[in-house]
Amino acid sequence: MERVLGPAMGDFVRTLHEEHGVTFHLEDVANAIDAGQVHLKSGGRLDADFIVAGVGVRPRTRLAEQAGIRTDHGVLVDEFLETNAPGIFAAGDIARWPDRHSGERIRVEHWVVAERQGQVAALNMLGSRKKFDAVPFFWSQHYDVPINYVGHAEQWDRIDLDGDIASRDCILRYRRNGMLLAAASIFRDRESLSEELAMERFRSR
Repeated sequence: MERVLGPAMGDFVRTLHEEHGVTFHLEDVANAIDAGQVHLKSGGRLDADFIVAGVGVRPRTRLAEQAGIRTDHGVLVDEFLETNAPGIFAAGDIARWPDRHSGERIRVEHWVVAERQGQVAALNMLGSRKKFDAVPFFWSQHYDVPINYVGHAEQWDRIDLDGDIASRDCILRYRRNGMLLAAASIFRDRESLSEELAMERFRSR
């Protein structure tokens, strides 16, 4: 999770899983899978009763492109979730919308964001002109350790740490050019909610 949470939190998550018996084979790939074994490119073999493959996701934009709707790593929408084709809206994992906080177009793959966008898109289909400006968030549960994340930071130039990650009592604030873009926390729910509220107030200006 280093790409999303930074190196310190990424190391913590890896160590936490290793403490629970997980073995990582980083920078290695599976060459072949047969009955009971996974063959690694490095030459090793892993015995396996079953295999779970996480291969990532990619937005399917072909239909939108064929219809003349603008795309860029997702279907581009405005603040009302409307595409460049009047009356055509997009919501959920496929929608890439202008985030007022960061000033960038973002796409978030989380069911809560999809649910909220669906509600706003439905209202706008019925004639409302409601902007979608909710602060994105997600959580990730690792055994008894919850990691809460609010905001959206694909890139940052500074991470401010308050507390201690190893002690499972911390909040990390991700900034770029001094602006707070996101916060990740472990057992700091009150502070996480405060950061979310601050981001909401910034968006409502």
